[in-house]
Amino acid sequence: MRQEDVRVAKKAALAVPELTGRGPHVSPRASCCVWSSRGGRDSCPYSTFWVYFVYPLSKGVYQKSEFAGRLGACLQCPFVGIPPPPLFRDVDLTMAQVLEINRIDELTAFRQNWDDLLDRTRGASFFQSLPWLEVYWRHFGAGQRLRTLVVLDEGQPVGILPLVVRREKTKVGWLRILTLPLHDWGSFYGPVGPNPALTLIAGLKHIRCTQRDWDILDLRWQGAVDTDPDDIQRAMLTTGFQAYPTEWERTAIVDLDGTWESYWASRKGAWLRRFRRAERKLSEQGDVTYVRYRPTGAIHDDGSPRWDLYDTCEEIARRSWQNTAENGTTLSDAEVRGFFREAHEVAATAGAVDLSLLLLDGRPVAFIYGYHYHGYAYGLRRGYDPERTRQGAGNVLLAYTLRDCFARGDHVYDLGVGSPESKRHFQTRVIPVLRFSHFPPSALRAQAMRVKRWWQGRRLPVFTAVGRVQDGVTDPR
Repeated sequence: MRQEDVRVAKKAALAVPELTGRGPHVSPRASCCVWSSRGGRDSCPYSTFWVYFVYPLSKGVYQKSEFAGRLGACLQCPFVGIPPPPLFRDVDLTMAQVLEINRIDELTAFRQNWDDLLDRTRGASFFQSLPWLEVYWRHFGAGQRLRTLVVLDEGQPVGILPLVVRREKTKVGWLRILTLPLHDWGSFYGPVGPNPALTLIAGLKHIRCTQRDWDILDLRWQGAVDTDPDDIQRAMLTTGFQAYPTEWERTAIVDLDGTWESYWASRKGAWLRRFRRAERKLSEQGDVTYVRYRPTGAIHDDGSPRWDLYDTCEEIARRSWQNTAENGTTLSDAEVRGFFREAHEVAATAGAVDLSLLLLDGRPVAFIYGYHYHGYAYGLRRGYDPERTRQGAGNVLLAYTLRDCFARGDHVYDLGVGSPESKRHFQTRVIPVLRFSHFPPSALRAQAMRVKRWWQGRRLPVFTAVGRVQDGVTDPR
């Protein structure tokens, strides 16, 4: 930050001395926060918030400085005539309240609100819905504590932050982790509502003001398409938490822009030739039929789970290599089979099921099972029957599925994490699944992990425009 910017920022802070508490403080580093609450950082949860200092370049044009600080509850930039940043427009934090719910059955009172807020959430998925959370909690809630935070403005829910506290084994022993309830079933998860940053700020301030029942705050599964993961980091810093960014996983994405023909023509020529050869050999074995099932939901009288199709997917999974996988999370695995089936039923009711089958002479040889929501499709599980065909049936089915996604007007197909070699010919890019961590000083065993996360954060990989990854490159941010 230029010295002149520091001088101007100090002058601006001095302009509102009643909000600066023990006096203005300006840091030359963008990652530092400025405490401005007169009552201290643990007073009113809505008396402080994050702003950028902005400088007018010309009429209606402003530039953000590298300085980021926090002012008081007036929601006004100290520069006359400059509105608050978009993060805080049309929101009165002074009137907001946070309601914490610890019982899953008590969330039913907010079912309609949850559905409405999810409809307005950018980059949302079916995993963020209340029906999925209810099924997840019935099967995996034992040993976890639910901490769902409902942010209210004038008594109406404006955002929902589902959190859980669970014990996880680490290199320093068992620790209590406060995190989101996705549990790696999908790629991304976040606050529900049109303004996730404000929901997170209100929720984290509530967490700070309540008794700590956790050792590490670990906000995983961040960075969904059409979202800004920097909002998570800013929200954590705003509320006085550390925000060490690290890579949790990587997921392969297919951007469904343009047309199917342009996308398919962009695939590598050598691989396309191998694909066409496999497709031809498959058709020589019999009549190839593609089936896709996407019910529109019970609200449109189309919420049948079609158990015949689902059972077919389950049978193929039982015959495929997935049945011998060590992670035990296939559709047919005994430990999760009940969870998948119950989730399938509620997904069909919600109109979120996305099921594809490839038939050879009427016999199923490959499947892809997942969910879709507002143009975002996620491939949860896929497999093929090795006893009936080894002629690239899985790749053929995925190509037909993507072609159908283009026809249906989907925006993104998330191939999910893991098995990168099987996805690299289809993906248009690879994006990181991020997590942001906080380690309270009083949690002594967690401090060793804090140093590790700090180092990992400085070594975040750089993802190029075409999805290649440059490992070991320090994040320029």
